[in-house]
Amino acid sequence: MEVKKKLLIVDDEEDIVEMLRSFFEPRGYLTLCAGNGEMALRQAEREPDIILLDINMPDMDGMEVCRRIRNFVSCPILFLTARIEEADKVQGFAAGGDDYIVKPFSLVELEARVAAHLRREVRRRNEAKVRFSGDVCIDYSQRTVTIKGRELVLPKKEFEIVELLSQNPGQVFDKERIYERIWGYDGQGDSSTVAEHIRRIRAKFLNYTDRLCIETVWGCGYKWKR
Repeated sequence: MEVKKKLLIVDDEEDIVEMLRSFFEPRGYLTLCAGNGEMALRQAEREPDIILLDINMPDMDGMEVCRRIRNFVSCPILFLTARIEEADKVQGFAAGGDDYIVKPFSLVELEARVAAHLRREVRRRNEAKVRFSGDVCIDYSQRTVTIKGRELVLPKKEFEIVELLSQNPGQVFDKERIYERIWGYDGQGDSSTVAEHIRRIRAKFLNYTDRLCIETVWGCGYKWKR
């Protein structure tokens, strides 16, 4: 028997929560629901496979919820929002979000995006490989990076950038290609998000090693040093 995927729905509007619950449950999902940020934090402990997270909630908004759980919850997080500015998109991706769904949205399109993110997660979990790069150890199945025995805390997107570059050492990826591979063709940000993520990754690596793993190829992009 196939195990149902757990979908956490977080929105302060009860009618939206109920609409999404009644749409996804007949399609084989086990739905978890939360009407505010604090409840979302508690529900996140139940290890959902994917989260639909409203941005504009009172007290604790979706951005803050995402920041609090991202280092501990690796599943895809899709923001629900009535409107979105470019700066908000960058902020949301930096907080650890994976996608934006703008209200009012098509339930059929939302279901397609949820399914696409879940398929991507399955593919990644099946990549049970470990790579040793100097004093850096990358475990692709556990999604961890360890340097000299110390594990780095990398949010989902930061690990995926490390994963992409380290699995293709020496190959140059421009920012646009990295963005498309990690965020998808229908991502709502831009390539400047990639530079910010790589800056953060480098800063974390430098806490434990002076080896520059991700090199900048000026005018071209980035590559993992062989």
